[in-house]
Amino acid sequence: MLNLEWMVWLGVAVTLAGLAGIVWCIVAVRRARAAGLDDAALRARMQRVVAVNMGALMASVIGLALVVIGSVFGR
Repeated sequence: MLNLEWMVWLGVAVTLAGLAGIVWCIVAVRRARAAGLDDAALRARMQRVVAVNMGALMASVIGLALVVIGSVFGR
């Protein structure tokens, strides 16, 4: 069969990068709320965080898909 161990490790790396992005989003939102910004400034900052959050979530999904594909087809 095919040796797709590299795909599993690549998937793990991409998943961990996505997870780091999600953790960054959590920290950024907590800091924004603690800063006591007015409504407009808080919304502007949250819009940027939501964009990063969606990208990080997508990276995690792609990474997990790579892990599954590498595990299933690499046997």
